[in-house]
This record gives sequence, structure tokens and C-alpha cells, in this order.
Amino acid sequence: MALETIDLTAGRLIDQFSRPITYLRISVTDKCNLRCIYCMPEAGLPWLPKSEILSYEEIVAIVAAAADAGVRSIRITGGEPLIRRDIEKLISAIAAIPGIEDIALSTNALLLADQIDELVEAGLRRVNISLDTLREDRFFTIARRAGLADVKRGIQSAIDAGLHPIKLNCVVMRGHNDDELEDFARLTIDQPLFVRFIEVMPVHENAALQTETYVSTDEILARIAAIDDLQPVAGPSGNGPARYFAFPNAKGAVGVISPLSHDYCERCNRVRLTADGRLRMCLFGDQHVDLRTPLRGGASRSELEGLLRSAMAIKPERHHLRLGEPAARMRAFSEIGG
Repeated sequence: MALETIDLTAGRLIDQFSRPITYLRISVTDKCNLRCIYCMPEAGLPWLPKSEILSYEEIVAIVAAAADAGVRSIRITGGEPLIRRDIEKLISAIAAIPGIEDIALSTNALLLADQIDELVEAGLRRVNISLDTLREDRFFTIARRAGLADVKRGIQSAIDAGLHPIKLNCVVMRGHNDDELEDFARLTIDQPLFVRFIEVMPVHENAALQTETYVSTDEILARIAAIDDLQPVAGPSGNGPARYFAFPNAKGAVGVISPLSHDYCERCNRVRLTADGRLRMCLFGDQHVDLRTPLRGGASRSELEGLLRSAMAIKPERHHLRLGEPAARMRAFSEIGG
């Protein structure tokens, strides 16, 4: 549909392909306390200077403008968001914004158990937890840090706190953890967990690894279907791109996220705010709008809303990922899923 036929100022935030944009993912830090082999080098990445990172007050100002434009769901991400101090204060401020209906968190859960009470009290409703192995020795090999016991404690704390749904994100890599597919899938039978298997995606730091270890979600589903009858289901509430399947009478479900083999661009309902204030139109592309500069220059709430609406004109119809070719700007796997 031609851009001029869409009213970008009326009610909802709609891109040039008539997709309503209701979901904003916010990176509060580019730093992480793990060094997963598919995500970043062991030494880490060049971190952003503190002066370039948005303050909580700046993030809240952008979310308020986004809510005016029709955004209803927020996900806090990183890097690892729980390493940023007082994150519950940001969640509380966002929860108080009229129009915001859902606040979720993507985390590796190393610090979750110690913060869960404050997060829930602040208004957190859902968590996505990264977990690529159920084995301690393998956890260290993949994450280059210890901590599986802390992650498991974090998962249990989320269950005990009544958060729902609890989604576990597993990046599947042939020769590294694909022999655990069945073990992960069985978690969904007796526990209210939604295990999502994610195709390893090409970032600048892992293009070679991705080519060597890629497992398609078609193969993943075929392998876990051998456990028992696996049927498509609607899945839990949320804003992510996963397709869900469940075993008979299971308390949870298995999901697959397949940016390479079965992309989900036609259903894209999201934009992303980077830690340094760029509104990114696509996880795998370069298209972005600088919000930090006008915000620090005194832009009003209505002016920020106008920038958000005008940004829809550069949101691409789809990404063009190919096996072995790195995505343009993706820095962390915590940015994916929903």
C-alpha cells in the first residue's frame, strides 16, 4: 500500500504496510554478565559510554509518547537488563503511564531470584528467560560463565511469584545442545513453561558458528514430535513471533522461532528502542530514527509522538536474512522473541 494512502496521525501507530505497531522493546543497557558463544566475543563488545545511555526519565518520556501513538506492550531487554541498577523504578514508572497494558522482561535470570519481589510489585507481568542447556558443564561452555543453578532458581522464583506465561528461550546449535531438545520439550509436560526453540541467527560475531551449527525449526519439531503426539496450539499471551505446539494434557507448550526458515515479517508489530536512544525499525536492519538528540534538545511529548509516527515510513516490509550472512546491526539475542 502506498504511504500516502495511510493516515499516520489517526489513533493507532501503523506502518506503510498497514501493520499496527503496538509493541515497543526497550534495551536499557548494552552490557551483559554472560558471553554466550552465539551472541558476542568472550572479551565483550565496545560498550556505550554512560553519557550516551538513556536515563530512566528519558525512557519514560519516550514510552509516554509511544503510548499516545498506540503502543500498548513494553518489553525491557538488554544486554542483560537486571544488571542496571533500580530497574524496578523504571518498570513502576512505565506501569503508571496511561495506555500501557503489559510489561515484560527478557533476562538470563542470573539475578532474577534476588529481584523478583521488587519487579512484580513494580508491575512486571511476564518474563522470557534465556536457557540454552540443562547441564552445568555445558552451560559454562556456551555462556563462558558459570550460573546454571542461579538461572534455575530464577525460573522457580518466577513460577512462585505467579508470573505467566514464563517463556524459556533456547538457541539451538547442532553439536552444542541439540541433543537436549527432547529434555527441554519434556519440561512443558508437567510444568507451566513455554519452551521456545530459536534458530541460531547470524550476527557479526558468529557468522561461521551459525553456518556450522544451524538447525531448522522443521527439524526441531520433527525430532520432538517423536516424544508424543504434538499438535498446534494458540500459545500463551504475548507479542512474539513463535508458533506453538503441545503434547496431550501438557501444562505448557513448545514454541519455535524461525527467522531464517519461516520468517514472521508479515506479522511484525514491533519497534525497538536501543540503549542509546535510537528507534530501530527492524532487528536485522539499519533503519532507525534518533530520538535521543531531539529529546535532549527539549522535544515535547507531542513532538516525540510525531517522530514515532513519521518513523513508520522507513519500517521495511521484511528482513532479508540468509544463512551465513550476518545481520546488519543485531548485537544481542536478548533482542529477539516476545
